[in-house]
Amino acid sequence: MFRTAELGQKVSKSEFNQREPLLRQAFLEVQANLRVTNLRVNSDFPVIILFGGVDGGGKGETVNILNEWMDPRWLITRAYDEPSDEERDRPEYWRFWRDLPSKGHIGLFLSSWYSQPVLRRVYETDDQATFDDRLDRIRAFEKALADDGALILKFWMHLSHDAQKRRLKKLEKDPLTSWRVTQQDWEHWEIYDRFEAAAERTIMRTSTGTAPWTIIEGLDPNYRSLTVGGIVHKEISRHLEVISKKKILQKELEAQLTATALEIKDADAGSSDAEVDDAATVLTPLPSATLLSSLDMSLKLQKSDYKKQLQECQARLNQLHRKALKKKISTILLFEGPDAAGKGGAIRRITAALDARHYQVIPIAAPTDEERAHHYLWRFWRHLSRAGRINIFDRSWYGRVLVERVEGFASEAEWKRAFAEINEFEEQLTEHGILLLKYWVHISKDEQLERFKAREQTPHKRWKLTEEDWRNREKWDDYESAVNDIVEHTSTHTAPWVLVEGNDKRFSRIKVISTFCDRLEAML
Repeated sequence: MFRTAELGQKVSKSEFNQREPLLRQAFLEVQANLRVTNLRVNSDFPVIILFGGVDGGGKGETVNILNEWMDPRWLITRAYDEPSDEERDRPEYWRFWRDLPSKGHIGLFLSSWYSQPVLRRVYETDDQATFDDRLDRIRAFEKALADDGALILKFWMHLSHDAQKRRLKKLEKDPLTSWRVTQQDWEHWEIYDRFEAAAERTIMRTSTGTAPWTIIEGLDPNYRSLTVGGIVHKEISRHLEVISKKKILQKELEAQLTATALEIKDADAGSSDAEVDDAATVLTPLPSATLLSSLDMSLKLQKSDYKKQLQECQARLNQLHRKALKKKISTILLFEGPDAAGKGGAIRRITAALDARHYQVIPIAAPTDEERAHHYLWRFWRHLSRAGRINIFDRSWYGRVLVERVEGFASEAEWKRAFAEINEFEEQLTEHGILLLKYWVHISKDEQLERFKAREQTPHKRWKLTEEDWRNREKWDDYESAVNDIVEHTSTHTAPWVLVEGNDKRFSRIKVISTFCDRLEAML
């Protein structure tokens, strides 16, 4: 695999000096185009550039020269070492999601999400199957970013065994660069074959059509700089062109569909009412039951029983959370449900039992401009707390497959692939040891109407009722169908949905807290 990067390719200093100013100017122009696209036609995307390879292969020098060639205002550079205590408190990919560039920006990454899997395989901490699982997770991560529009470029900087030795010795002799060669570099050189095998497996398993690896010969700095720079410039330019063409084709297709719809409408106008009714009957899908329609919404709890059980549940929760805090077991609770279902009331009964220093309630509304400039999961990764804390999401990442689906804010392709992305996200949370509880607090349509009318008559609750709440009622069946799909695709063994019968607020609150206590006790 690496023989093509052991040919001794070089570029003379004079040729480099001739090409370098032209490439520098081209980079500034393509960065400007990236920003213009971002501002004008809403086809913006981030550029993610990863550097891996052997010690001494020129990763750092290449990143440095790209920083010189490009406008630093639209560029970020990140390098990763061993995780800090703050990073260990969270799932492994938290620090990578946190650092992703926004749309219209370019991110350069050293020792990225590939570093630890490769090192763990080289040192035989992980067996082959575990290594492959880690690489599969990387593929899923990069696929989610690429599906969202990101341009991902990956460069593996290679040196032969002998060339690496010469390179390290040369760096050691120069007083300005000797600090860069460590004892670990030489230890890695001693086990070069194991690194090469791990690298080969990594490239084979993670070089995809949307996130390909390019192997670069790292011997000559002029050659590698011009080669990497040329590829980066070419791929950004190509991606800009592809995005523009897609936009044009999309507009043409929308125009054609509109014209076709008008033709069908005209044809239907010539048909008899009986024919139209018969066709509609045949083509309409058969009605089917949903999980929500099967809930017993008559369940109730007497006021006297409620007060007693609430005190007992809150006391139990307080004790369990104190134990979880000592053991650094984190919890994430998310609440979804129709408007006025009682999510806020249930959350307040939970927080009343907790120390305010150890929990955070995160209300999720429409994304901000900054959040829209990233993958939709980015803002949720950023909210993850340190070990032992409780995060409570009032609405959540399920907006992509719920409100965005029903209201048309996400395309069918976007919300359908979101099921797999959400499962991957939640799997990382639970694998890290986080207790994840997902509540759907449900009420009937009639009960919602009564609560809406009550809010209209109550001054301190009137602000909660909006025109959007009334509009959402018109799509009640669409939302119920979407919830059925959500449970079908994302209620897993480690992150199941808890469906809460919410027509009686007292019953629903006790069910929420008691379920939380039971799951937390099982974790402990």
